[in-house]
Amino acid sequence: MLDRSSTVALMCAALIASGAGGNAMAQQAQTTSAASLSPATMPRVGTVDPRFQSYNIEMVEVIGGRFWKPYARTGAAPKPEPAAAAANKNQPTGMDPNLYQYRPPIDLSNPRLRKLAAALGPAYLRVSGTWANSAYFQDSDAPAPTTAPKGFNGVLTRQQWKGVVDFAHATDAEIVTSFATSVGTRDAAGVWTPDQARQFLAYTKSVGGSIAAAEYMNEPTFAAIGGAPKGYDAAAYARDIKVFLPFIRKAAPGMIFLGPGGVGEGGTLIPAGMNKGMIASADLLKDTGPVFDAFSYHFYGAVSKRCSVMGGSSQTTEADALSNEWLSRTDTVEKFYAGLRDQYEPGKALWVTETADAACGGNPWASTFLDSFRYLNQHGTLAKRGVQVIMHNTLSASDYGLLDESTLAPRPNYWAALLWHQLMGTTVLDAGASPSPDLHLYAHCTPSHPGGVTLLAINADRNSSHELAIPVKSDRYTLTARELTDKTVELNGEELKLNSNGDVPSLTGTSTPAGGVALAPASITFLSMPDAGNSSCR
Repeated sequence: MLDRSSTVALMCAALIASGAGGNAMAQQAQTTSAASLSPATMPRVGTVDPRFQSYNIEMVEVIGGRFWKPYARTGAAPKPEPAAAAANKNQPTGMDPNLYQYRPPIDLSNPRLRKLAAALGPAYLRVSGTWANSAYFQDSDAPAPTTAPKGFNGVLTRQQWKGVVDFAHATDAEIVTSFATSVGTRDAAGVWTPDQARQFLAYTKSVGGSIAAAEYMNEPTFAAIGGAPKGYDAAAYARDIKVFLPFIRKAAPGMIFLGPGGVGEGGTLIPAGMNKGMIASADLLKDTGPVFDAFSYHFYGAVSKRCSVMGGSSQTTEADALSNEWLSRTDTVEKFYAGLRDQYEPGKALWVTETADAACGGNPWASTFLDSFRYLNQHGTLAKRGVQVIMHNTLSASDYGLLDESTLAPRPNYWAALLWHQLMGTTVLDAGASPSPDLHLYAHCTPSHPGGVTLLAINADRNSSHELAIPVKSDRYTLTARELTDKTVELNGEELKLNSNGDVPSLTGTSTPAGGVALAPASITFLSMPDAGNSSCR
């Protein structure tokens, strides 16, 4: 699909305004030779779920509790927690309490939150996380007790869950979740019982809701952190699945059973010597047999600075955020889990049910433009590999939220997500080999434009421009920032922000004639070509 050329005309195209007005580096950048694209002949390589780009609202947000503490803003004094909040013990087992901060239950009726989430619809809304493993569903209209029942760490009320159902209806989202699996759900022999799950599913149905898909528990590879009984292993998991599976087939026959939902394998997230108590996904799959409707896993390329106790090899740096080594970790871990899928659950779709830049609430730059390169590259590469769904963690909590949790202001990744939603359809194309390892190219059919193609070109080179020769006219959408660690982002040189009514503005591209297109250093460009004439997009 690509061939190199270096005409004088295309070299001059590097000087064309390319969203570089907000990127001072572009004016001093070295320019590489151009490459020609043929969007009309890009072959179809697959499709993704219409809700491919999705998000998490953690169970702890819904019920209230101690979630990852945001990094302190420069010059801001830490806010003291109320005594009742400080006493709240709803946090993962064995973790340092200083890493967390109490949050009251999220207001899912907030009009702005609903409006911003609806702009990303259709999507899957996953309400799960470590906290879901030990959340007691209170099947009455009484207020939540101060202390959770024995064997649980938190309480989910009817009102709170109805809030989730109503939010899903209002935002064109389908609910994905997991079930409580802590000691309180088990009989005297330690075997999981469906009593809580039965009440939960029945209430969901009674208020007009449904569960589209669910995992049995959140991250069974680290079951102990999630409140499983002492000594819990793959055999215990398989024993529980033998109870769980026939129950859900009867109680929720249309629900997609996802699993196993492992995390921390196939990459550098968990350093050698720190995986004590970890249950390998291979052992879970071996002991359960082929029981899942779709194969799910979680992906974090590193742990955040909050979890520095895990050692330097488990972390990353701001300086490496655009490196090929960092961006390729998505591929490495996908290959690992795809291999397990092929061995134990052949033919099943792959879902990534939780991901962000780093575990433990995200790194400080997760809320900046710097992380948008990972966000969009991850979507591009996983779509091409056939992954059906990606659920970003989170919509609006901690530093990796798409929205600022205090103000609900969209962060750069929200704008990146909005452009993906608007421009990248469900049919995935092969854009061909890139002329540079720092230029990442992905293509999808353009929604609502028969024959149309959208190219996503991510120039992760901090110093050099790259050029493409595009044979048809296009609408150009280029994301840049004045500094890579800015929490605001510019589209074609203009800062993106909500309008005066708090509404999402219309995202309009710049009409660009056929010919040379320059890609500034550290920039992200979508080129929508409605007249590309690709037969795979009709």
